[in-house]
Amino acid sequence: MGGSTTPPPPPSPLHSSYSSHFITAFNRLFAAVYAAAILALFYHHILSILRNSSISSSLISLALLVADFILAFMWVAGQSFRMIPVRRREFPEKLKRLAEEDFDFPAVDVFICTTDPDKEPPMSVVNSVLSVMAYDYPVGKISVYISDDGGSALTLFALTAAAKFARHWVPFCKKNDVVKRNPEAFFASTDNEFWNFDTEKIKVVLESKNDKDMMGHSLPNLVYVSREKSKAFHHHFKSGALNALLRVSATMTNAPIILTLDCDMYSNDPQTLFRALCYALDPELKSNLGYIQFPQCFKGVSINDIYASEMKRTFEINSIGMDGLLGPDYFGTGTFFTRRAFFGGPLSLESFELSPDYVVCNPIRSKQTLDLAHEVAACDYENNTKWGSKVGIRYGSLAEDFYTSYCMHCEGWRSILCNPNRAAFYGNAPISLLDALSQLKRWAVGALEVGFSKSCTITYGMKSIGVLMGLCYAYYSFWPLWSIPIIVYAFLPQSALIYGISVFPKGDELLVLLYTFLFFGAYGQDLVEFLMSGSTFGKWWNDQRMWMIKGVSCSLCGFIEFALKSLGISSYGFEVTSKVMEEERTKRYNEEKFEFGVWTPMFIPMTMAAILNFGCLVIGFMRIFKDGWNNLDEISMFGQMFIAGFVTLNCWPIYEAMVFRNDEGKLPLSITFASIFLLLGLLSIPFFISTYSPYLLLF
Repeated sequence: MGGSTTPPPPPSPLHSSYSSHFITAFNRLFAAVYAAAILALFYHHILSILRNSSISSSLISLALLVADFILAFMWVAGQSFRMIPVRRREFPEKLKRLAEEDFDFPAVDVFICTTDPDKEPPMSVVNSVLSVMAYDYPVGKISVYISDDGGSALTLFALTAAAKFARHWVPFCKKNDVVKRNPEAFFASTDNEFWNFDTEKIKVVLESKNDKDMMGHSLPNLVYVSREKSKAFHHHFKSGALNALLRVSATMTNAPIILTLDCDMYSNDPQTLFRALCYALDPELKSNLGYIQFPQCFKGVSINDIYASEMKRTFEINSIGMDGLLGPDYFGTGTFFTRRAFFGGPLSLESFELSPDYVVCNPIRSKQTLDLAHEVAACDYENNTKWGSKVGIRYGSLAEDFYTSYCMHCEGWRSILCNPNRAAFYGNAPISLLDALSQLKRWAVGALEVGFSKSCTITYGMKSIGVLMGLCYAYYSFWPLWSIPIIVYAFLPQSALIYGISVFPKGDELLVLLYTFLFFGAYGQDLVEFLMSGSTFGKWWNDQRMWMIKGVSCSLCGFIEFALKSLGISSYGFEVTSKVMEEERTKRYNEEKFEFGVWTPMFIPMTMAAILNFGCLVIGFMRIFKDGWNNLDEISMFGQMFIAGFVTLNCWPIYEAMVFRNDEGKLPLSITFASIFLLLGLLSIPFFISTYSPYLLLF
């Protein structure tokens, strides 16, 4: 059961890959044309700044230049995903046949982390555990480790009950060839106590050698871990929990393959392990293969995915592009790692007593094994060690998954995207806007921590992993900067329209064609990629809407939080996203109504933008009815009218929640009034400056 046994290579080929040369050639040609248009736009911006005689016009031009520069940078970084896209196919049936011939498959350790039993129901954890225990795989080769940072008695009780149920569930699934091996999904288709955090608790719930199912066959190992915590030592949230599981599992099984899963993710395909091994056992890949990543998929997503929870571009479209380079980044779940990848680069093994070569000699319930497991789970074990810096999951970013994969790629590892037709795992999508944005805000802070660190993706990244792969990581590490151009274009042209100030070129100028091409070219390419990935127009529309909403909410708040944290003014805590499905909220979600309901600062900027753009649209039409279209063209405000109309169209769910709804998910009146008050203050700034600037100059 130790990690030193290396199985002989199975027959090949176990997988294949292909790339669409036509799509790649088109993407490169379009990128060249679009880049020329961007250069023309910057030429226009620079001329505008040089020719402007007034300070206000120069400031407007400068703001647009900064916004367009960030848009251009993100576009350039995004093109790296389109240069060498690769799609793959596995042949797990070949490995399944070998299982019948007693082939010596590598052992697998499964890590599942949970924290708060109120937000992460123990039954959800149990379903995840049972779904992987029932894999089509030699049961003696599977070990499941649960990290419970909440130390919940309810979670341990649920796992103990699940162990008894597993004696019947595992053989039932295999005998009847059940595909959905999550009990909740299978049956759907036909007062908490806490331990003292000062002590750790490790309990072996099932041991493969001794515990049998109802048919007399062995069961997978099941181990519960509640690690020691102390205020004197930082526990590093999920990354610390995973590192503790790395050490505890090394003392008991030390399997060469590790699967990390979120507690709400369950296996949807019993052959998933064989699919991963199609790559992990390939002799041409295994020398530097760090992990195999499966896309995140979600059950119960609304018809048009109103919160863009599927994150189609991140989990599929962009990952296919990265797979042609060094492979996708780590998504935090649904990932099969080689244990060796956590201990330095392919050519440099970090010395450690529980290294991948460590041989487990004692049973997992023996006193020697349990004593060592308690020792490595202690809160002070990592002091003065390389854990979190050179070994294990990396610390230093709230986006520990993203940062860990970045470090692994820089060390020389590569990764593989495994994207089968049948989803390998399913999880719960957030059903409220606040839950969706809160998670993204945490990722925004973590991404910026990587982007502005000494391991910056632009400088260190491009040097270590090449220009294209470095740009891929730069795209993700600086995505919160989207907030700057989105805020500029959500407020500046509209505010200028109210004061009759021109922002865009006149309607009869050729530059209108440039702006039109840049806008519809980017949106058109995005739409085509969404449709080609099997998505729908409705989901694409909500995805671009959420892109704008994120820009004025979680991206903005994450950027501010990061800036304050960098100045030592504020510290950020880990927030657990709720996985609880409330009946009324679920009903509104399925009706595709945005769920507001609570007061949060993240809702204020988007409400301000919604009110401002609707007001500007009304003012623009009033001027049309009063002076006619010629005057509107004369003051060159058609572009500003178009943007106001486009934003207004995207803000319909906000207007609906603000005016037309009376349920608990409506937008709180306090948010509306606060937004109006702040908006009036914002619009009064130009009036104040123009009125009192002569007096201010006297001082």
